[in-house]
Amino acid sequence: MRRLIGLCAVLVSCISLSAQTPSGLAGRWEGAIAVGGVTLPMSVVFVDDTGGLAATIDIQGAKGIPLKAVRYTAADKKVHFELPAGPGLATFDGTLDGAAIAGSFAQGQAAGTFTITRAGAAKPAAPPKEVVPYREEDVTFTNGPVTLAGTLTIPEGPGPFPAFVMVTGSGLQNRDEEIFGFKIFRVIADDMTRHGIATLRYDDRGAGGSSGNIATSTTKDFAGDALAGLALLAARPEIDKTRIGVFGHSEGGAVAAIAAATAPDRVHFIITMAGPAVSGAMGLRQQAGDGARSIGATEAEVARILSAQQQAFDAVKSNAPATALSAAIREMITAQLEGRPAAARAAIGDIPATVNQALPQALAQISSPWMRYFIVTDPATFIAQVHCPVYAAFGSKDTQVPPALHAGPLKAALATAGNTHATVKIYPGANHLFVTANTGEVSEYATLPKVFVPGFLDDLVAFVLSREGHLRER
Repeated sequence: MRRLIGLCAVLVSCISLSAQTPSGLAGRWEGAIAVGGVTLPMSVVFVDDTGGLAATIDIQGAKGIPLKAVRYTAADKKVHFELPAGPGLATFDGTLDGAAIAGSFAQGQAAGTFTITRAGAAKPAAPPKEVVPYREEDVTFTNGPVTLAGTLTIPEGPGPFPAFVMVTGSGLQNRDEEIFGFKIFRVIADDMTRHGIATLRYDDRGAGGSSGNIATSTTKDFAGDALAGLALLAARPEIDKTRIGVFGHSEGGAVAAIAAATAPDRVHFIITMAGPAVSGAMGLRQQAGDGARSIGATEAEVARILSAQQQAFDAVKSNAPATALSAAIREMITAQLEGRPAAARAAIGDIPATVNQALPQALAQISSPWMRYFIVTDPATFIAQVHCPVYAAFGSKDTQVPPALHAGPLKAALATAGNTHATVKIYPGANHLFVTANTGEVSEYATLPKVFVPGFLDDLVAFVLSREGHLRER
């Protein structure tokens, strides 16, 4: 659940030329934005002419959108450009270094990084592979027509070892679940394997070496992928087949619960890292309300946004006609845009025109199989069927899966299951990535140290290595 507030980014055509001498940037540059755990491919075309420096951007299916405030300062090699968009002005500030421009991206409350390289430029050499005190293998496994590619780590020694499959959160992720340079799953896998626990992490459908398409898949499909990974582990002689589990971050926590509920004979424990325990509709409602308030929306504006969002979700749940769904989405986007601060509304310009431009993409997203399943599915219904040991971790400053909303329903579902081998722990000061945070907002993710909060990794090791699979709540 690392999606940004709002259903889509709306691109508006604007252009601004900066009068200056030729910059040497002319040509096509290709790369991506990394924000909120999502990687958005983009390309920028710079043009030097007598009027100055201009540029256009291709992003999220839109082609040739003019950028504004395009500037290059030769003295310090700083590059700046801006993209007015529905969720707020997107700004890019980077530094030219040879054939690459890299720097920061910001839009409203969201912040991230971007890197673009000159088309045709040689890619930098990959760093030498780290020597680790355990075995690493590139592996593939299948779930129906989908092939998943991943990395299996196996401790030194004869084994057999306990093991778990790692499942990422929402959005397209690679096997390391890399967010703002923090390779979350790689760090966890490394620590677990050094402590005698095998791990399997893999690229999401459509990412890296995996086939398939997450846009046409659902959380239930991802549970099938995880179970296919368990089958690979169970077939390995180095793995203890009685101590195999599923580890899931964010939406991956729901995947772990679904896998354990549907295949209890195959899943011997689960670990959820900021796993949701309420429906997607309820979680998105919380995110929309908190997000609107954080940028200064009044309670009346928040109420309008939430009412419009609920109408859209109700239309999806009832399979309402396209006209009804379109009207609900139109009102939801309008409410989000008109609930922004005056400066942001001014940057958007013609709001009705912006809504018209955003509507097709928003309709496609909310009508996707993933979103339909996400909205209506309550992970607690699966958690209530989980009888294996559970370790559920939350961060006290998580603004995406806040424990105030999710921990109570999770405990209630575990009680319904009669699960006496469950631990629920809230880590003080931790955000959604389990990094010590200031505010917990997505906007600060890129600036925080790439280190887990104290005790988190130690607790995971202790849980997996405990044959009782139970840690007393602390």
